[in-house]
Amino acid sequence: MPEYTYRIVNVFADPGSAGKLTGNPLCVFEDARGLDEATMQALAQQFNLSETTFLLPSDRATANVRIFTPAAELPFAGHPTLGTAHVVRTLGKTGDSVTLEMKAGVIPVKARGADWTLQANAPRTRAPAADAARVADVLGIEASEIAGALLWVDTGSEQLVVPLARPEAVRRCRPDAARMTSEDMARVYVWARAGGSDVLARFFMVKHGALGEDFGTGSAAANLGGWFVAQKVPLPVSCVIQQGELIGRPARLRLDVDREQRIFVGGRVIELARGTVAL
Repeated sequence: MPEYTYRIVNVFADPGSAGKLTGNPLCVFEDARGLDEATMQALAQQFNLSETTFLLPSDRATANVRIFTPAAELPFAGHPTLGTAHVVRTLGKTGDSVTLEMKAGVIPVKARGADWTLQANAPRTRAPAADAARVADVLGIEASEIAGALLWVDTGSEQLVVPLARPEAVRRCRPDAARMTSEDMARVYVWARAGGSDVLARFFMVKHGALGEDFGTGSAAANLGGWFVAQKVPLPVSCVIQQGELIGRPARLRLDVDREQRIFVGGRVIELARGTVAL
C-alpha cells in the first residue's frame, strides 16, 4: 500500500495576532510521483483546503507543482506558491532561492528566513462587461463607494479588481453569489486604502454555486499590483495588505511593484503539521 507524505503550512501568517493559527492553510504533498490527476483532485477534496499542491520533478525548475482546489486544478495561486517553496527548501532541495514550474509558467520565489516572496507574471488586463453601478449592486454596496477603474487583471489567475473608497465599504460587502455568476463576476477582489501603506482587502469567489471568501489571496495581491501598473500609478508602490478580518482568520501580505513594473508578493510561512496518506 503506497504512502504519500504531506505537510500542512500556513501562508501569510500574521505575526501580530495569534501566530501559527493565522494566514491561509495549505497542504503540500512532498512527492506526487505515482498519483494520477484524478487522485490528486480527490485528495484535494479530502483535505478540503482552499488549495492542495503536489510536488513532481522538473527539468525546467527546482520542482514542478500541480495546484488543486477541492473543485479544479489552477494554473497559478499565490499562497500555494509560497507555501510549496517553503516545503521544497525544507526537503533540502534548494537554498533560499526556488523556481517552481506551474501551468502559468516558471515562478521565481525567494526567502529571508520564514518570509517568502514571489515574482508574479506581467499583468494582462481587460475591461469588465458590467459597469460600476451593476458591480456595486452585486456586491451589496452603493455605486458611489467604488473609487476607481474596474479591471479584470491576470498575473497568473484572472480576477476582477474593484477599488473602494473606504475600508468600511470593504467590510460592508455582501455579494450575491447567483448574480456574481450571471454577471460574469465569479472572482472578485475588493480593496481600499486603510492609511499609510496599509490596504484592507477581501476576495470572493463562487464555488459550487455558493459564495466563498478566501483568508489570504496571493494571486489577487499580484493582480492588485497589475492594477497599479495598468492605472499608471507612480512607481514604486509598497503595500501591507490585511485580509481575513471578517472571517476570523487574519492574514498579512506584502505587495511591492518596482520602477520596472515587476510585481512581488510576500508573506510569512509557518509549518504546522506533517502526516502520511495510505492509498
